[in-house]
Amino acid sequence: MYSMTNRSKVRRFLKWFWIIYFSILGLILILFISISLGWLGFMPSFEELENPKSNLASEIISADQQLLGKYYFENRSNIHYSDLSPNLIQALLATEDIRFEDHSGVDGKALIRVILGVATFSHKGGGSTITQQLAKNLFPRKANRNIFETLIIKFKEWVTATKLERNYSKDEIIAMYFNTVPFGSQAFGVKSAAKTFFNKTPLDINKEEAALLVGILKAPTRYSPVRNPERAMQRRSVVLGQMRRYDYISMEEYDSLKVIPVDMSNFRMQDHNTGLATYFREYLRTYLKNWCNTHFKADGNPYNLYKDGLRIHTTINSKMQQYAENAMQEHMGKDLQPAFYTHWKGRRNAPFDRHLKTRQIDSLIVQAMRRSDRYRNLRKAGMPSDSIKMIFDTPVEMTLFSWDGDIDTLLSPRDSIRYYKYFLLAGMMSIEPQTAYVRAYVGGIDYRYFKYDHVKVGKRQVGSIFKPFLYTLAMQEGEFSPCSKVPNVPVSFELYDGTLWTPRNSSDDKEGEMVTLKWALANSVNYISAFLMKQYSPTALIQIARKMGVTSNFDTVPSICLGTPDISLYEMVGDLNTFVNKGVYKEPIFITRIEDKNGNIIEKFIPYQQEAMNEETAYLMLDLLKGVVSEGTGIRLRYKYKFNQEIAGKTGTTQNHSDGWFIGITPDLVTGVWVGAEDRSVHFRGITQGQGANMALPIWALYMKEIYSDTTLNISQEGFEKPSSGLISETDCDNIEQHSDPDNPFDDEKF
Repeated sequence: MYSMTNRSKVRRFLKWFWIIYFSILGLILILFISISLGWLGFMPSFEELENPKSNLASEIISADQQLLGKYYFENRSNIHYSDLSPNLIQALLATEDIRFEDHSGVDGKALIRVILGVATFSHKGGGSTITQQLAKNLFPRKANRNIFETLIIKFKEWVTATKLERNYSKDEIIAMYFNTVPFGSQAFGVKSAAKTFFNKTPLDINKEEAALLVGILKAPTRYSPVRNPERAMQRRSVVLGQMRRYDYISMEEYDSLKVIPVDMSNFRMQDHNTGLATYFREYLRTYLKNWCNTHFKADGNPYNLYKDGLRIHTTINSKMQQYAENAMQEHMGKDLQPAFYTHWKGRRNAPFDRHLKTRQIDSLIVQAMRRSDRYRNLRKAGMPSDSIKMIFDTPVEMTLFSWDGDIDTLLSPRDSIRYYKYFLLAGMMSIEPQTAYVRAYVGGIDYRYFKYDHVKVGKRQVGSIFKPFLYTLAMQEGEFSPCSKVPNVPVSFELYDGTLWTPRNSSDDKEGEMVTLKWALANSVNYISAFLMKQYSPTALIQIARKMGVTSNFDTVPSICLGTPDISLYEMVGDLNTFVNKGVYKEPIFITRIEDKNGNIIEKFIPYQQEAMNEETAYLMLDLLKGVVSEGTGIRLRYKYKFNQEIAGKTGTTQNHSDGWFIGITPDLVTGVWVGAEDRSVHFRGITQGQGANMALPIWALYMKEIYSDTTLNISQEGFEKPSSGLISETDCDNIEQHSDPDNPFDDEKF
């Protein structure tokens, strides 16, 4: 009787056990099906798993495949598994998921360990696999959730992890994980982290660096090697210990690696103020934002420069760019700026023109104050004028630029404006004639402190570098050749108001004599420019300038023959490039192609071009401009810098020496340099130091010295190619002089 009752109880127990058991299984099954189908909230589709909506930085890539910079909300770039160092993979597996190769997204052993740990209050370590962590990184949890929401999210993680394991290989999951994790210091993903912390690619990361990076993932701020180097080193030792435990490194390696100091000497926070080609990147950013607004993705939305991971392939050569920046810093910081300080030391009104009155200088300071971000922000906040003035007159802690290093000081904003007025600024651009590719672009002396771009944005009076347009007009019409002789005498123009304007020469050399056009351009003689202007007209001069690429607007007046217009350096370099490009103007370009995040080409770029002159005229102009270097205002390239290559060029110096220019032309590179202060009333007092040959030419010389020395660039050192049909006009003026007939009255005429 007892045994029958006992057996009955056992049967009932087993019956209810299995009912409860299968009910729980059924509920779990229904729960997972509901989660998978999205009945309990959003679940990512396979397409969304493959293309997670993470913010991907757009990359700026140089012509020689170097990363120049990025545009981003999050500094994140994707890599493939093959791009990862084995050290990174081993450090991750040893620390986060040693059974990664054996489970299918959820590690049962680790899960049981966690449950038992929680039950016995001895919980150590997490139970999430790398795949689960990837699911969490791809689809983050929301804050302020309750226990039920936490459990649902955990189940969703498991379902997502299972989907990931089913649809991706283990290698792909590892790569996806490294692409999504944050490392702190504005670095998202291992590619950005390797570049930020070590200036390396992920493939080049060594064992101790891999241990450091994987260690950071536990708490990017707490274990930051920048903010908390001691904690970072301790955490690195933990990761190295795990690598030793699972035989990824030997005991000897562990003992030696754990004592190596954390090396942050190559740490570079990647932002728009630092790195190579800062001015170029900022110009490009503005251009690309407009480009994105007119180019659309498959879903119909415009591209987002900061989120869509575009790859912008530029024409910039990173080596040439570095040489250009080095040349500018060497000349401006070591030579010209110190000379400018010495030049103005102890002078009244320094560094402003000595003819300015105090109220005029104060007006310039106030104008600069009103252009500042500080002033605009205060006005936007509704601050009254007298309060703003008080703020600008009150000393505050600030950091100032100097060529000897940044200066931390206490200074009023108004005095800091006066301090910065002393600095001479510069712009530089170098293009490849045949392709019109911009190879180097330096918009200023230091982007952190001087944001204004003096290549594409700024326009300054061009002075004598405008004269080649006038000489081109003369050559093209066929009435003149380089050896044509014209009188070096004053020429006057009657202006609209009836007054006379007579240009003056800067020297009296050969005044009153008949001189060749080649000599006149080489020495930038104003009388000859005025003479040629008389033969044609301002309208004809503007027309040829337009054909050669000038787009800036200026008045149709005779004085343009001396270079009175304000034109950008970008325009002038592109314009004079026409000569070496056999008479064809090609608009300089900065981008060759733009790709989406998957490498698909969205757009390719080719330069706009138009024929501006015939091939012979272009070559004759090169011959004229070679005279500038061989015997004219650019001759210091020969005697000081020892260039023996065939070089054409033109210096330019404007009124009161406010602007100094030099454009140098070689068969493979056309490079222009401008130097001047922010205000045109700040300048050298004399032409010896204020001329373009002293202010701008040395930057070109230092740059080209490095270019010619670097044989990997394959820059030709040969001469200019002559027209295939030959030359009608004579270019050897010395030979003509030797064979001229003194009794022939036509020898001194133009021909």
